[in-house]
Amino acid sequence: MSEINEEMLNEVKKSAPYVLAAAVLFAGYHGIKSYRASSREAASAALTQTYAVEDMEEAVSKYGDSQAGCALKIKLAKKYYDAERYEEALALYDELCGSADAAFADIPQAGRAQTLEAMGRTDDAMKAYTDFVAENPQSYLALTANLGIVRCMAKTDKPGALAKLAELKDTVKDDAASVARVDALKETIERL
Repeated sequence: MSEINEEMLNEVKKSAPYVLAAAVLFAGYHGIKSYRASSREAASAALTQTYAVEDMEEAVSKYGDSQAGCALKIKLAKKYYDAERYEEALALYDELCGSADAAFADIPQAGRAQTLEAMGRTDDAMKAYTDFVAENPQSYLALTANLGIVRCMAKTDKPGALAKLAELKDTVKDDAASVARVDALKETIERL
């Protein structure tokens, strides 16, 4: 072999580990990027296409730490609530109250209050609803919390609850859907 060819071969041998390392790093980067993308897609699919509690539990187990994890946990807590598994719903809402993403922060607080109410813990529910309204007066869930306060009041003070409901109706009079919610609760309380 000629001296030039030998030098080239030696240079190739010297640079081969670096080229191989760069190729491994490049492949690894794209592999991780692809894995994360497929994981996000799977978590999003689980969020929108999972209906049974058991399937939701599995999705939270798999993807609870992903970007969709908070939404998956909120949906699981709601599934527990709907299945009257209140202790599990409450535990999950409690966990989420301090850690939910900003976009979802109101949901666990309101869900926690509703769960306490469903458990018959009226005083705790009243406090949770009242705290929520005080901390989040402009929240899209403020009406829900205020209606919860009225439901809790109605158990011991029906006239007070109806008066609070009348005040509440004045604050939402420009929103037909909100007025309908207030009127529906009023009818329910009047039948008690």
